[in-house]
Amino acid sequence: MNIQIFASKKSFDAKKAERYFKERRIPFQRIDILEKGMSRGELKAVCQAVGGLDALLDPQCKDQDTLALIRYLTSDAQFEKALENPQVFRMPIVRNGRAATVGYCPDVWKTWE
Repeated sequence: MNIQIFASKKSFDAKKAERYFKERRIPFQRIDILEKGMSRGELKAVCQAVGGLDALLDPQCKDQDTLALIRYLTSDAQFEKALENPQVFRMPIVRNGRAATVGYCPDVWKTWE
């Protein structure tokens, strides 16, 4: 198992996800998405796993202007703009190889163990 947790430092659900994996002694790698971002390949893999870019976007994010812009662009431009602005994603994004979840999903993580 190769768990990666993409989230901001202040994300409460990311802290809960970290605690979930720590309690079960499952090693994970935490990546500050606002500082490091995601690579193009990582974002594509996560989009495929969760059902598209719309599943990643957070309707309650603080940057509503960027979110509105992303929603009105063409699909290729949406992907590029989302890649440049990770603050519009729901967090945490948890990856395990090709599988991924968005948000706090301990029921799905149990199946990974």
